[in-house]
Amino acid sequence: MKNPLKTIRETKPLIHHITNWVTIYDCANMTRAFGALPVMAHAPEECADMTGISSALVLNIGTLTSEIIDAMIISATAANEKKIPVVLDAVGVGATKFRDEMAAKLLGSVHIDIIKGNYSEIAKLAGESAETKGVEATSINADPEKIAKEFAKSTSSIVVMTGKEDIISDGKRTFIVKNGHEQMGLIVGTGCMAASVIGLFASVNSDYCEASRDALCYFGIAGELAAKKSNGPGSFKVNLYDEVFNLSDEKAKSMMNFEEQ
Repeated sequence: MKNPLKTIRETKPLIHHITNWVTIYDCANMTRAFGALPVMAHAPEECADMTGISSALVLNIGTLTSEIIDAMIISATAANEKKIPVVLDAVGVGATKFRDEMAAKLLGSVHIDIIKGNYSEIAKLAGESAETKGVEATSINADPEKIAKEFAKSTSSIVVMTGKEDIISDGKRTFIVKNGHEQMGLIVGTGCMAASVIGLFASVNSDYCEASRDALCYFGIAGELAAKKSNGPGSFKVNLYDEVFNLSDEKAKSMMNFEEQ
């Protein structure tokens, strides 16, 4: 897509989140800073209706309960029927048996268009040997690009593996995104925010692989720009929102750093 950010700001898509209580405020603000509209409706009694008026659905299992999973399945079913993108952020998969089982239940119950996680979370979902320390990635004993490509093929989904370099694959194309800054790892919630950004870019671009690539490039570029004027995590977070708000397609395209494998 030529100018995704301009399209987002002109159309103001509504992005429905069933997300992490720790970072829900940050995800809402980041969605708004990019120019889209956030809504966070978790109740099973209304979540399908809210998805029905939305342009994308973002699911995040960071603060997990059985009831939340039920609401996610209800909403994702509605999203599948409406044919809007569903993003799953598989936070903490590999840390506990319950979390692994609930992630598998989601993947087995509805179609997830974009499956996002760090290297160890995606490796675990793909059946590789991997453990997660809380919600942080640990090392994996396999080629992450191969994992992303094969898992994308087996699920018919876009697979996004986030880390120092982000890997995005649809099973045929694989992009390596190199934008971003280490300070993004010093504040809680940038991973969750990235899932929101992927959701809003996918809401305006039906090529979800390209949309995921662009989302992580643009978000990473904002992180690079914010780091230049920050003295620590507090100022970085403020500057990150400001750089997103002031970002343009022209500026982002001049700084995008990715390779296609």
